[in-house]
This record gives sequence, structure tokens and C-alpha cells, in this order.
Amino acid sequence: METHLSGKVALVTGASRGIGREIASKLGQLGATVVVNYLRSRAQAEEVCQGIEASGGQAMAIQADITQVAELEQLFSLTLAEFGQLDILVNNAGMLISKEIEEVTEEEYDALFALNVKSVFFACKLAAQHLAPGGRLINISTTVTRVMLPGYGLYAASKGAVDQITRVLSRELGAKNITVNAISPGPTDTELFREGKSSEQIARMAAMSAFNRIGTPSDIAGVVALLTCEEAGWITGQNIFVNGGLAG
Repeated sequence: METHLSGKVALVTGASRGIGREIASKLGQLGATVVVNYLRSRAQAEEVCQGIEASGGQAMAIQADITQVAELEQLFSLTLAEFGQLDILVNNAGMLISKEIEEVTEEEYDALFALNVKSVFFACKLAAQHLAPGGRLINISTTVTRVMLPGYGLYAASKGAVDQITRVLSRELGAKNITVNAISPGPTDTELFREGKSSEQIARMAAMSAFNRIGTPSDIAGVVALLTCEEAGWITGQNIFVNGGLAG
């Protein structure tokens, strides 16, 4: 059954689990051929591909450490060699280090900025060179940039950089009719989010939303899907907060 992404090719970074997994699956359900990028979780990435193929789609898992520009370039090259085009890029891969600023080490700073900022910047550079006219580029940011949460200074700083990359690139790619937007989830129910948090902490975060719950990966994937629609072609340079009305 054809949908609005039939004939399109999408690349999702960090797509073997969590939000990235749901985004890749959703784009596959909508007809896109999906490249599922992963670093270590090959079995999980293959599961995502199998799920897409079971629903009649096409997918391929490609391993790459996207903090290394050479591997990122290879990821794009393999995608283009296999499928001949690239229409959608979702920069989803990221990491969180939750520490007060005075406790952050140089090694932690370098590791987090390498994944959260460097990989996004150079993926955007490659997308500017290779995305098809009319394409969609979506960066995953965070609601944390708007709330002053102790322990999130390093993470918020990295995602603040992603927000600015998004804004500037949207103007640079307008001539190619490529939209560039960011999505900023609030607390979202993933394995990574739950790690190290008590049920009481999670309940407090849920109470901050209008719906008294934390988000789900499908909440985020649904908005990614909306931004890939033809009707979303006039939305660019925006940061869409998908957080259930989280107070901040």
C-alpha cells in the first residue's frame, strides 16, 4: 500500500533503540526505505529492519561511529550507493551525562559534544551536499534547553548548539526547497531515560505535563512523520516542543 513516503529514502542515526527505533519504524510504515544507523547494537538494528520489512517496507542496517567524520561520510556513501538518493535525514543519535557543571570532566565534555554536536554538524554538512531537492532534515533536540534543571548544563549546552545549527541551515537550504527543523522532546519513556531514576522521580516529571504522563517514543515519531508530509513544506527553521505541555 502506497503512502506519502513511498519512493523516499530516509537515514536515521542511532536507530537501534529508543526514540530512533520508533522513528525508523514509523518512516518505514509510511513507505520510506530506511537506513538504520547503529554503533554497537547490531542485533537490535536488524530487528528494526525486520519489522519494517515485515510490514512490506525496505530497510538496511549500517554500522558507523558517527563521531568520526570519515565513518559518517562512509554512512552517506553507502546509503547513496545502495539506494541512489537520500530524501530524509533524522539526526537522532545522542547521549546524556547528568552532572552538575562543577563535576563535569574534560573527557565527558569531549565525548558528549562529539556525539551531540560534532556528528550533527557534519551530518548536516553532508545532507546539504546530498539531500534531494524537497528533502527533509530533522534534528532531535530537547526541552531541557528551556528549563533550568540542575545536572543538565552540559546536555542543554550541546542541544542549544543543535538548535542554532538548525536555524542557520534552514536558511542555507531554502533554495533547494529542503526544510530543516528541530524537535524537542520532554521526558520520554526509553531505557536510557529510566536509567538511574526512581519511580518517584519519574512520577514528578510526569506531573509536569498537562496529561500527567511522560512521553512515549511514538509521540516523537509521529511529529517526525508530520514534518515529512508535503503539507509541512512551509515549516522550516522551527523547534517544535513535543512535551505534553511540560511546564518550564
